Amino acid sequence: MAASYDFIAIGSGPAGQRAAVQAAKVGAKVAVVSPLHLGGVCINTGTIPSKTLREAIIDLSGSRQRRLYGMGPPVSEVTGAQLLARTQAVIQREREVIRHQLERNGIDVHCGFARFEGPHEISYEGPDGSRGSIEGRFVLVSVGTVPARPRELDVDHETVLTSDDILSLPRLPQRLLVAGAGVIGVEYASMFAALGVDVSLCDVRETFLDSVDGQIRELFRSQLERGGVRLHLGERIARLETGPSHHHRVVMESGHAIDADVVLVSAGRQGNTAGLALDRAGLVADDRGRLKVDAVYRTAVAHIYAAGDVIGAPQLAATSAEQGRLAACHALGLPTEARGELLPYGIYAIPEIAWVGKTEEDLVAEAVPHVTGLARYGEIARGNILGDFDGLLKLLIHRESHDILGVWICGTHASELVHIGQAVMALGGRLEYLVRTVFNYPTLAECYKVAAFDGMNKLRGYGGKPPAAASPAC
Repeated sequence: MAASYDFIAIGSGPAGQRAAVQAAKVGAKVAVVSPLHLGGVCINTGTIPSKTLREAIIDLSGSRQRRLYGMGPPVSEVTGAQLLARTQAVIQREREVIRHQLERNGIDVHCGFARFEGPHEISYEGPDGSRGSIEGRFVLVSVGTVPARPRELDVDHETVLTSDDILSLPRLPQRLLVAGAGVIGVEYASMFAALGVDVSLCDVRETFLDSVDGQIRELFRSQLERGGVRLHLGERIARLETGPSHHHRVVMESGHAIDADVVLVSAGRQGNTAGLALDRAGLVADDRGRLKVDAVYRTAVAHIYAAGDVIGAPQLAATSAEQGRLAACHALGLPTEARGELLPYGIYAIPEIAWVGKTEEDLVAEAVPHVTGLARYGEIARGNILGDFDGLLKLLIHRESHDILGVWICGTHASELVHIGQAVMALGGRLEYLVRTVFNYPTLAECYKVAAFDGMNKLRGYGGKPPAAASPAC
């Protein structure tokens, strides 16, 4: 007879992990069904590997030091083995952290690929061929996503790769074409360029990173190109011409051709629901494998929830974890609060981009009166110490109320710095707060105060009332 549980999480990524722990904390009997390794895409092929790889590249390539000292280790000496050694160590450590957390909370882990046998019944098959089945009063589908594959290219995992293949690269390519200038595409393009790889980045769209504030996007583009990435926007791939000894040519519909040893496909991601037999549970995924949920992450079947990347945007690890927790709370009758809408976003390219709130283009379209406050890393002592002279922190400030409407950062530690702005905005802080606040010196956090004074001076130029904290000498 199948074991019975109060709550089953299918998948052990951020959503499944957090949901399972939340359910266990209130005394529910909980199981997690996870294939191969704990942690899902986040730990094994996505967030953690790519961010660790980025840090390894920055360290081994000496990219942070070159502008300071005019030198650095020759990038030709950096090997794939060196890059992957640190990545694999971090992955293994994170897997163990999750395993211990689940064990401490008395959560049963069933290793295998899950599929529905009915609305409450789930079977699984382990990598060794072992089989089992369990039943759950509530079920959470948190299976994440897999890379989408374009029609124009045949992914063979040798010449044409997806982001899942990066960790198995036998050698660094001399020439890399990244097909798709989305978040994943620009991240990997900037990383490989930092290693001295000849990188081309193409996209069928005329622009890229459209959700990013225009001023920040242009600053990032200039740094990306200066770092050695060649952008080919408005180009659609027609075919791949394979040659000997890793000499290949990608031909565009325009006739333009790009030589590359390896092509990295970055065509977005789709829900990893193909093998779940959703129809047996009464569920239907959309054409990208995603499940539709309501405000409490409940699917069309009342006792089945879904959370994380499998439900679509924003597809952030931190957000997925909170979605899973809230889904478990609702299923088990716990009080829940709506997730905050001030979500922080980060693009872990070289340099980083991070933001919270509106873009300036949003404010213009909505006819919101505003000014900007800017702080350039090159004018901040910490920026000069780090050798980041091009970074920028941008505040969007309501011209009348002085509310902070958006924070945008391009530069070192952007993904960390953005949380200061997020906290100020969430707690109703205005420009005056940042003007009055004392930040440690020298830190990049000082950018907030510099940007606040810049915004204050612009408000005076518009005839606005200056912040009360300001003195006539400011």
